[in-house]
Amino acid sequence: MKGWSIKWRVLLLALIPPIVISLLLALYFTKVRVGDVQQSLRDRGHALARQLAPASEYGLFTRNREVLQELADAVKRESDVSLVTISDGAGQFLATSGDLEQRQILTEKPKGISLGLLEYPELLYFSEPVRQSRMRADDIAEQSFDPPAARDGNRAVLGWVNITMSKGSTVQRQQEILRNSAMMLLAGMLLTAILALRLSVGITRPIRRLVTAVDQITHGNLTVRVADNAGGELSALAQGINSMTQSLKSAQENLQDKVDHATAQITYQASHDVLTGLINRREFESRLQRALLSSQQQGKVHALFFIDLDQFKIVNDTCGHNAGDELLRQIAHQLRQKIRERDTLARIGGDEFTVLLENCHLDDAVEVAQQLREAVQNFRFGWHEKFFAIGASIGVVMITHASESAASLLSQADAACYTAKDLGRNRIYVFNEDDASRNARVGAMEWVTRITHAFQENRFMLYCQSILPLRGAKEGDPYYYEILLRMRGDNGEIIPPMAFIPAAERFNQMHAIDRWVIRESFSVLKRLMQGQRSGLMTVFSINLSGASLCDEKFSVYLQEQLTHFDIPPRNICFEITETAAISNLTQAVLLIQHFKRLGCKFVLDDFGAGLSSFNYLKHLPIDGIKIDGVFVKGMATNRMDFTMVEAINNIGHAMGLTTTAEFVEDDTIMRKLLDLGVDYAQGNWVQRPRAVEEWFSNDGESKRNVDLKLRLISRPGEQ
Repeated sequence: MKGWSIKWRVLLLALIPPIVISLLLALYFTKVRVGDVQQSLRDRGHALARQLAPASEYGLFTRNREVLQELADAVKRESDVSLVTISDGAGQFLATSGDLEQRQILTEKPKGISLGLLEYPELLYFSEPVRQSRMRADDIAEQSFDPPAARDGNRAVLGWVNITMSKGSTVQRQQEILRNSAMMLLAGMLLTAILALRLSVGITRPIRRLVTAVDQITHGNLTVRVADNAGGELSALAQGINSMTQSLKSAQENLQDKVDHATAQITYQASHDVLTGLINRREFESRLQRALLSSQQQGKVHALFFIDLDQFKIVNDTCGHNAGDELLRQIAHQLRQKIRERDTLARIGGDEFTVLLENCHLDDAVEVAQQLREAVQNFRFGWHEKFFAIGASIGVVMITHASESAASLLSQADAACYTAKDLGRNRIYVFNEDDASRNARVGAMEWVTRITHAFQENRFMLYCQSILPLRGAKEGDPYYYEILLRMRGDNGEIIPPMAFIPAAERFNQMHAIDRWVIRESFSVLKRLMQGQRSGLMTVFSINLSGASLCDEKFSVYLQEQLTHFDIPPRNICFEITETAAISNLTQAVLLIQHFKRLGCKFVLDDFGAGLSSFNYLKHLPIDGIKIDGVFVKGMATNRMDFTMVEAINNIGHAMGLTTTAEFVEDDTIMRKLLDLGVDYAQGNWVQRPRAVEEWFSNDGESKRNVDLKLRLISRPGEQ
């Protein structure tokens, strides 16, 4: 039954017990009925014999054969009676009625039986004695087949009556009973089968509906419903499946809504900037490509803007990234208000935005660019009681049928934007294929290649320049040198840093340059320390770029190099520019604090050339400042320059900082610096930069004598 369906299982379980019970009951009742028929025949035979016996007394007594024959014939007429005999006590038949052939039974009957029944396969033989009625009622003897006139107790037996009954009708009745029983059994079985079938169908049909519904649900049809009219547990099961389906449908709908929402969100995020809600670079380039095709195929003219925010890093580094993010959101809102609905504004990275003005000629584009620049310029960003003025440098490129590609358009707009920055920031510059700015940018790209080759071919060189103490120099004081960088050209010429440093800063190569300078400077200093006499100490002043200040891995690298070359931190001073420190204030403070604890010193280079904010000095844990050479060079002839040097020196001393004047070119400037009380001087008048290997190849004593002479010259009263 393992592989049978529920229908057949239910059907068999419903059929077998009733059929077995019905069969057993039919057999039982048939047996009972047949027994009843047989017993009825016996009882009737006994009754006939007992009635005939007293009736035959007179005939036997008088041996009146006619009377006896009438009695025998009368009994023979009874149903199922086949033979009636009346015999005297001697066994002589006085009357016979029926089948005479059966009389042989009388001669074969068992002896000694006076009353009773003999049963044969097809016949029943009943015998009853005929007694004299004058005998006492209690004179009863045993029944026997004794000769006539024998005494039975106190009563004399006159003769015998014998009745033979045929079982034919009984068999017929038995057969009829069997037929009826069989018919009733078959009818009962048929009724049982019908009821079982209906039961099976009543159970399996709802189950089949449930199975069909579950199968449809499995295949994703959650609209199916199961009729719950089966009653009982099946109705409850159907209701449960319907409830489950409804729940699944609701869950599916909710899930689909979430999937649709997530898909829409992913699609949106794939084409939009999460921070500002503007479209991103990918989507903008796609739209730019479509605009370019319309120009090339239909002759339409469009305008492309590349916008870079001025002084954004100040806000980001001073107030944190949250402030920077909020500034970008607000700037995006300001820009969106100034363009047409059909124009495209995108944020393509950092503080860089792009604008696509479709069907816009140059004059209109410049006017829109001016509106965007003024909107940014007039905007004031506030963060925790601090307010900042932001500018925007905008590069403009026209998209015409002659434009080559979307990538070249973006590159041209980028070049125009940086030309605007180079011209003083917060301005608009329209790209021109033949202008000098483009050539300069191409030149910068060429410098990137040359810098790469310089690394590969080891063509970078270290130079140094003495830093002269102007106040209280004495024997045993350290020797101070600023480490300078040069590049050897293809023809052996020495290339100054300002020729290639701007390109390195623009194209992210300062990380590598700074690390090379530190590694080589430490190597030179290590050799120098090993060859020096005891008591002499050399301090190298090494420049760090803003890129290194922003690099979290730089601190680890610097620590590794100090450990590798076993350089005492007190022998190292780092110079950072004012603009680099301010634009990366948080990271700069962390780096300075860490290495000052180790013993390194820090000097703020070119102070006054950048934002000239003395307030930032309170936040930078530096040891000194270097006054920008622009003011130092003109202080002998320009009163304003002199005042700036004086003010910077006074403020530096007030804050406990040492001051160093750069670009000291003659003795007049030197004397004025001595008058102002500046602590250190550096410039060609003190010493021209020389190659490190050349300068330190001389005997240490010779260098010491040269430096002592310089110190003596600079002492007040000895000029």
